[in-house]
Amino acid sequence: MKVFNLLLGAMLLGVFALTSCQSDKVDSTTENAEAAVSAKKTNAEVKEVASAKKDEPAVPAGPTTSIEFDDVTYDFGTIMDGDKVRHTFKFKNTGSEPLIISNCKGSCGCTVPQCPKDPIAPGDGGEITVEYNSRGKSKGQAEGKPDQKFVNVVANTQPSSTRLTIKANVKADPNAPKPAAKKPAAKEVESK
Repeated sequence: MKVFNLLLGAMLLGVFALTSCQSDKVDSTTENAEAAVSAKKTNAEVKEVASAKKDEPAVPAGPTTSIEFDDVTYDFGTIMDGDKVRHTFKFKNTGSEPLIISNCKGSCGCTVPQCPKDPIAPGDGGEITVEYNSRGKSKGQAEGKPDQKFVNVVANTQPSSTRLTIKANVKADPNAPKPAAKKPAAKEVESK
């Protein structure tokens, strides 16, 4: 009888563990879906935010401070496909501890940030320069909607992540060489 009770207990424990794991997955999936719908985000934006959160530490290590940017969004306006443009985001350490930027990452390879490596003293300011390469961006751009990229800045702040946004309306260069027309493939001739 003891063996039977032990087996029954182990099976119930296993079922409970499996269902609780599944319920966590459902809750997480439901929360992500609700967040995406409520914010009316596109799939690409949801993936970028999820990717950025993967790299972000849950809680900053050590003492925290605060950061204040002059602006967190910059619009380059209309640029030509292939242009490389830069913008410098200025910020200030508004807290009482040294500001340490531990990670600074663009949402794709076309967006490259340059962040300070040294701690920023309380009251001091700093800059993050972002270079955007628009090569090939006019092709995938929806009509009337600018191309939008993000830079995720992780520091010893609460919250630990700040998102900078750049935008550009990328137009095809009318002087760019047209792609060569493809020649039809040669037909094979059967030999008898």
